[in-house]
Amino acid sequence: MKKFILVILVFVVFTTTINAQKESFSHGFGVGFQLGQYQQDFGLGINMVSPYFAYNRIAVRLRGNIMWNEHLDNNFETIWTTYSNLSLGMVGVAGEIGNFLRLYGEGGTILIFPSKDFSSNSIEIGGYGLFGFEFFMYSNTNYFIEIGGVGTGAIADKVLSKPIYSNGLLLNVGFRFQF
Repeated sequence: MKKFILVILVFVVFTTTINAQKESFSHGFGVGFQLGQYQQDFGLGINMVSPYFAYNRIAVRLRGNIMWNEHLDNNFETIWTTYSNLSLGMVGVAGEIGNFLRLYGEGGTILIFPSKDFSSNSIEIGGYGLFGFEFFMYSNTNYFIEIGGVGTGAIADKVLSKPIYSNGLLLNVGFRFQF
């Protein structure tokens, strides 16, 4: 019974938020902040989105992250080592629901700048693809959730077990301002 009441309460709050919003959301330039996970590496970063074009269906997104790779050092102690990545991709809008939800896909190229502490390479190049949902609370601000995959072939060759990193599941959540 408690679960049923909770579901009804969430539904009521969600639908009143949707009905209260009358204006259309923005398709202009956007800037935002995200928390992400690329395989097992946690990161945080910023993103910029071009104005949407082609009937508000396509945009270009640039994203930069500072990531932390968890690995064992030579004393078999777990340490976190920072590195960064930069991605450039095309966003394609799959649909918009009312004035509160935009569904999209994104794909592009990712450049990884690994730390000299765990990799002998200075740069790794790969690709990524994801599906995303933007939830507009107001016409120019939204929260977003993204899930997808990243493939780079990056290997931490200076770590004892030579693990891969920044390959596999990609998750991002964040907040974006649209102008």
